[in-house]
This record gives sequence, C-alpha cells and structure tokens, in this order.
Amino acid sequence: MQTVKTGDTVRVHYHGRLTNGSTFDSSEGRDPLEFQVGAGMVIKGFDSGVLEMQVGDKKTVQIPVDQAYGPKNDELIMEFPKANIPPDLKPEVGMELQMSNAQGQVFPVKVAAVGNESVTLDANHPLAGEELIFDIELVEIV
Repeated sequence: MQTVKTGDTVRVHYHGRLTNGSTFDSSEGRDPLEFQVGAGMVIKGFDSGVLEMQVGDKKTVQIPVDQAYGPKNDELIMEFPKANIPPDLKPEVGMELQMSNAQGQVFPVKVAAVGNESVTLDANHPLAGEELIFDIELVEIV
C-alpha cells in the first residue's frame, strides 16, 4: 500500500487542540484539508506528521513550539498611542484589529492591554508559543 512521501498531495481530516485540551481548529463538517507535503503549505510539524501514513491511517501528533508557529516574539508587541486610534473605536482587551505598515501591508493584531494614553497591541500569531496536538486521518493521496 502507498505511503505518504514528500511531494505528494494529500487530503486529511484533523482536530487541533492545545495541551490544555481546548480545540482551536477542526475539519469536522468541512471538506478534508488538501496540501502538498513539504511545500510549506502547513506548519512543519503537521507536514512531517503525515509522512509514512497510509490511506485510512489515524494518528495523534504532538507538535513542539518550534515546529508550529514558533515562540512569541516580543518585538511584535507594541505600544500604540490612543490619539492615533479612530475616535469611534473603543479598544478592549482581546479585540482583534487590522493594522498596516509603511508598505501598505495589512496584518492582524490583538489588543493585549488598554492604558490611559496608549494601547498594547500584539501582532504575534494567536498560536505562537503554543505546543499543538493534532489528531490526523489520512483520507486520500491525490
């Protein structure tokens, strides 16, 4: 029976959770995720986790921070003056916003803290610094 190797296009169902057991993503109720193994379309640990699987195989993969979204980067946490926030926007901790850099690229940020004069914004990926666990089922090698 054929096993997954680098370069194959595969279709998988998955359930992703944190080490505390909370679910952050799942393909349940959706089409399987399709990606080319080794092409950088998914995080490294997920990519390598499907290698050697056969159609119908199910496995659980524990992915360390450096094979997932990496550690939190303190350089992506910034103080932003409240005076530069539109007056109709009332920032609250946990609120997700969009910012743009000098080149016009838009990126998401999350409000980490709200002070009197400034707001602390975090541009890290929401799963940065987290070890991830995926239950993976190989549906098809395309």
